[in-house]
Amino acid sequence: MIVLKEAERNFQEEGGSVESVVGGILKSVRERGDEAVLAYTEKFDGVRPSSLRIGKEELRAAYEKVAPSTVKTLEFAAERIRNFALRQKSCMQELRYEISPGVTLGHRLLPMESCGCYVPAGRYPLPSSALMSAIPAKVAGVRRIAACSPAGKGRDGIHPAVLVAMDIAGVDEVYCMGGAQAIGAFAYGTGTIKGVDIIVGPGNRYVTEAKRQVSGAVGIDMLAGPSEVVILADESANPEWVAADALARCEHDPHSWTVLVTTSRRLGESVMSAVETQAPLLSTGEFAFQSWRNNGRVLLAESLDEAVAITNDIAPEHLQVMTSDSPAISSQLVNFGSLFIGENAPVVFGDYASGPNHILPTVRCARFSNGVYVGTFLRVCSFQELTAEGAAYLAGPCADFAEMEGLFGHKRSAEMRAR
Repeated sequence: MIVLKEAERNFQEEGGSVESVVGGILKSVRERGDEAVLAYTEKFDGVRPSSLRIGKEELRAAYEKVAPSTVKTLEFAAERIRNFALRQKSCMQELRYEISPGVTLGHRLLPMESCGCYVPAGRYPLPSSALMSAIPAKVAGVRRIAACSPAGKGRDGIHPAVLVAMDIAGVDEVYCMGGAQAIGAFAYGTGTIKGVDIIVGPGNRYVTEAKRQVSGAVGIDMLAGPSEVVILADESANPEWVAADALARCEHDPHSWTVLVTTSRRLGESVMSAVETQAPLLSTGEFAFQSWRNNGRVLLAESLDEAVAITNDIAPEHLQVMTSDSPAISSQLVNFGSLFIGENAPVVFGDYASGPNHILPTVRCARFSNGVYVGTFLRVCSFQELTAEGAAYLAGPCADFAEMEGLFGHKRSAEMRAR
């Protein structure tokens, strides 16, 4: 492998200070409830809402503040996300069977009672994240879906497009709050907010650290880092398209990164040139190009086999394949959050409306975990049902096992069922 472009900057997170700051916020929320959440909202977002909860009238009013075309776009995306979640759920079946006479085993699919959906609002409003987090929960059968988002930049409340998206997704409760204090409110509850069973959704490093600290007291989807993409391409790829897809990822965040893994030096050099040409054409171009310069990489592989091996080792959040035979190459790829096959499948389609979820594992976590989906909100709970005949059949082996482990109370419990 030859490195044609290396990342110029390796961001080191202020792990210790973030951990300490977040710990203090969570402690305050746990002790002071609503007052702490309101105080931190005023401190960090510059807004102190009269009420944390958004009322039905404000939700309805949000529709008047966005263009009809915006509502139509949100409904279009929501329907596709819902359709995919329903198809996924149909693949998950409950189980019940008799393994031996009198011994029936199985599992049930039980939705969580409640969830909290975190919708970030840093540089950009993200109504797409409202749809992606709440719709699978609704399809799973979660009875109470709460969602929150901080006041948008320059606004005194949640961006109206985000409110409309929450409403379309079927959210039951909406709160104007963000940051670590919102995670604390969902985890521990406050006077206004009832705690939830699981918290899902992306956020900045303070939100991620808060999710880490409350994990165990409440379920979480994952600990996500900045957005990332690997583009695996050969000489057949269009460098202009590859450059556009790279910049699309880079405009997310100063820590976002793109890696081009290619077998073609010509393509790699053409993409680097195209990035410089295209960046000034974007209103976000300066920011995106800075992210590309700091975090972008171009790796030249000797063969497609080596390119596949490199990509599997990176285990990216998003993985685009742009080769002469993308389906064949894709079949060899095993570590990714979401896979985009062929030159006509940019990540942007998955960000919004193709159907699969865009809340995905980052920082190599795709090696052992998956993104948010309908199953995130379902518990697979096993059961066993025994008759007297079935109990008598298992009593001997289980009593022997208990004696083997020195657990004589276990042995006695088993032997009492023997006949």
